[in-house]
Amino acid sequence: MVNGLFLYHSIKGRNTGGFPRLALVVSGGETRMRWRGRIRERREWSANEVLEKRINSPRVLVLRVMSLSHFTRRRFLSQAAQASAAIFAGSRAFSEETMRLPFANGERRLVEFPGKRPLILLTHRPPQLETPFAVFNEGVITPNDAFFVRYHLSGIPLAVDPEAFRLEVKGLVQVPLKLSLAELRRDFDNVEVVAVNQCSGNSRGFFEPRVGGGQFANGAMGNARWRGVRLKDVLDKAGVLAGAKQVVANGLDEPPTPQTPDFIKALDLDHARDGEVLLAFEMNGEPLPMLNGFPLRLVVPGYYGTYWVKHLHELTVVGETYGGFYMSTAYRVPATAGQSVEPGTVPKSTLPIGRLTIRSFLTSVLEGAKISAGREILLRGIAFDSGAGIREVLVSTDGGRSWRPGQLGKDLGRYSFREWTLPWTPAQLGVCEIQCRAFNRFGETQPLDPLWNPSGYLRNIVETTKVTIT
Repeated sequence: MVNGLFLYHSIKGRNTGGFPRLALVVSGGETRMRWRGRIRERREWSANEVLEKRINSPRVLVLRVMSLSHFTRRRFLSQAAQASAAIFAGSRAFSEETMRLPFANGERRLVEFPGKRPLILLTHRPPQLETPFAVFNEGVITPNDAFFVRYHLSGIPLAVDPEAFRLEVKGLVQVPLKLSLAELRRDFDNVEVVAVNQCSGNSRGFFEPRVGGGQFANGAMGNARWRGVRLKDVLDKAGVLAGAKQVVANGLDEPPTPQTPDFIKALDLDHARDGEVLLAFEMNGEPLPMLNGFPLRLVVPGYYGTYWVKHLHELTVVGETYGGFYMSTAYRVPATAGQSVEPGTVPKSTLPIGRLTIRSFLTSVLEGAKISAGREILLRGIAFDSGAGIREVLVSTDGGRSWRPGQLGKDLGRYSFREWTLPWTPAQLGVCEIQCRAFNRFGETQPLDPLWNPSGYLRNIVETTKVTIT
């Protein structure tokens, strides 16, 4: 198994899983370049031979490397790592398409990262990629290559050897564990859940007044079929000791400087042992994509994506409330009704963000579309909540003056997107406002007016799509 860094990825070939076509191989005391392709024959070159290696393939990186007699192995590795990071960060975008999100300063580029179709670029380093909203009309399951990407730290893993990987379980446990992927698959029940992973800051770009943070539209979310093992079962095997309070989760991504807080999250012990939190190694029937947490990630159904730690390699059971930056300072919401405050103000107290708010979207018709009068069309959309389950979606085609119930689609589980549809024949010419409003089995619904908080979290207003009837 290759133990090295990504130097070049096949973009047009859609190399699955984000694995490299051209990789730096560091093993056995020597450094070599290896072409890893299903189409091409495997070839290797020593570092001395890679003076200006050109491979007969479009859009390949030309890596210039001095002879090792003039270029130390450390410097070679350093330059190779920099080149790898540049590619992984998308600094050479292979797509020049742009699009405009529906808010100020909303122009974005569409770029292809390893294992991904063109996605909306927010930042290169760390990678932040938003799913184009039209994808959500393809079906309730979001394809792996279209699933959004959100990192906090630039030191993300560029390659992980699944055979050498170990999950460490330590802290207040009777038996500390170091589990391989093979042991996780073999020694514990494998289970599946269809669940929405949504970034806490999804839709932040629509906040008024605007707030700091990643300016996403509505595409920092996705719904997938996750397969793995229960966190509860792993904790039970380790044997949680009396006095334990939380389980702290850490991934392989690292801060760029010693002063930068590491991205570490914590779950209360009762939550970690509720039997629903998973250690997932598959996504939609395939190994996790590298950019979505390969080889192992936390899946916390019904909760915002900040808790879904990617590249999970360490679980620590602790006897106190974990006080790291991403629990005690970041990802907190006002401790008020609706977890909101007056726009432009600061909350007096906060608490950690938790469960998803209920949401619904129209997906079959996009903002600004032109629709012919007198012809029936099928309005289609999605709805979801934190796990109570969607009971009803009401749809208005007259700006909220009247509402009709949509038809709910197949139920894939209480944490999944739920499709809704409604036939509609527009009659009156001119601008029309289409709205949808979800209700769950607890009676919760979406507000008609936006709620505000200074972090730009939790948006779940009834969304309005303006179209023109011609």
